[in-house]
Amino acid sequence: MKLIVNGEALDSAAATLAALLAELDYEGDWLATAVNSDLVHKANRAEFRLNDGDRIEILSPMQGG
Repeated sequence: MKLIVNGEALDSAAATLAALLAELDYEGDWLATAVNSDLVHKANRAEFRLNDGDRIEILSPMQGG
């Protein structure tokens, strides 16, 4: 299916948000995820079904100073 991940077009076979994160090698409890501007909590990612055309944002904390 065609997805938009962090503003970039992507073809993926992932059916769930958790599967997409694994496919893209995102790991860790510190990620924040949103699909179509709605926050998806870590506990819900494994069951959160993706649809063609979804816009996914994957955010991670940044260090600065």
